[in-house]
Amino acid sequence: MADTIRIASFNTELSRQGPGLLLRDIARGDPQVRAVAAVLARAGADIVALQGIDYDHGAVALSELRDRIAEAGTDYPHLFALRPNSGWQTGIDLDGDGRIGGPRDAQGYGLFAGQGGMAILSRFPIDRDGVQDLSGLLWADLDRAEGPRASGVLEAEAATVQRLSSVGHWVVPVEVSRERRISVMTFHATPPVFDGAEDRNGYRNADELRLWTAYLDGDMGEPVAGPFVLAGDANADPERGEGQKPAIRALLGDPRLQNPQPRSPSHDAATVSWKATGPMRVDYVLPSAGLRVLGAGVLWPDPGDPFAAVTDAASRHRLVWVDLAVPD
Repeated sequence: MADTIRIASFNTELSRQGPGLLLRDIARGDPQVRAVAAVLARAGADIVALQGIDYDHGAVALSELRDRIAEAGTDYPHLFALRPNSGWQTGIDLDGDGRIGGPRDAQGYGLFAGQGGMAILSRFPIDRDGVQDLSGLLWADLDRAEGPRASGVLEAEAATVQRLSSVGHWVVPVEVSRERRISVMTFHATPPVFDGAEDRNGYRNADELRLWTAYLDGDMGEPVAGPFVLAGDANADPERGEGQKPAIRALLGDPRLQNPQPRSPSHDAATVSWKATGPMRVDYVLPSAGLRVLGAGVLWPDPGDPFAAVTDAASRHRLVWVDLAVPD
C-alpha cells in the first residue's frame, strides 16, 4: 500500500559488444555497473523504467543488477523484461550493403539479439498477464505513420517485415495495492540521426512517438484503463538537436498527459549533454492527466557535489523522476 509513489526513467547505457558480457561485467564489479546501481539506489524510485540494458533469457543480468542495487540500499523484488527488437534479424538486407545479418539489418540496430534492451524494476507486483506488448506492429501498419509514405524510407520488401519499434513499446500494469494499479507505458525510440537524405531514422523516431497517440486513441485495440505514466527515452528534444519536432511537441502537448518538466540545479530540464548539440531533454516521465504530481526532478548534481562523479561514470543520460499521489 502506498499513497505516494515515485516513478523514474533511466537510460543506463549498460550495453556491451556481445551476449553475456554485461553479466560478466556485473560479476567483476565493473565501475560503470556500480555507478548505475548507486544512481538507482540514490533515486529510490518505487518503479523505474530502464533502457540501454542488454537482454538475456531468464533476465539473469537484470537479476544480478537488481542485487547490486540492493547492496547499494534499494530493493526491487519485482522485475520485468521482454525480448527487444534490437538485434533481432529481419532476414533481408535493410541497409543495402549487399549483405544480410548486419546490425542495421535487424528490426532495431543491434550487434546481437537483445543488445540495448529495456526493463522495469518495481517494489510492487507486476501484472504480467495484463501486459500489452505493442512491439510487433509493422511500421507500414500504423495508419498515421509518415515514414512509409515518404520517398526512400521503406522499400516494398522491408515494409513486409520492418517493425516500427526499434527496441520496444510496452504497457505494464503495476499493482500498487489490491485495489489500485498504475500502468507504465515505456519505450526507447531510435535516434533521429545516422541516416541519409531520406531521413529514415528521423521518420522512424517521430512515428515511434505517434504510436503512443494512436494507442491512446484506441487505434490499436483497447487502450489502458485507469492511471498511467509514459516513461522512456524518446531520443527527441522539442527544441534542440535533430529530429522531427512536431511529433515530440504533440506528445508533450497531449491533454491526456501531464508535462511536469523535471529539472536539476545544474542543467535545468536537460537529461543528456551531447558534444555536438549540448544539453538536451530526451528522457521523459509523463503522468496521465488525472494524477496529482507532488514533485519531479532530474538526478544531475552540481559539479561540486561528490555524487556528480558517480552520475558521470554511470551514463551520459541522467535519471528522471516524478512523485505522484496515488488515487483511490
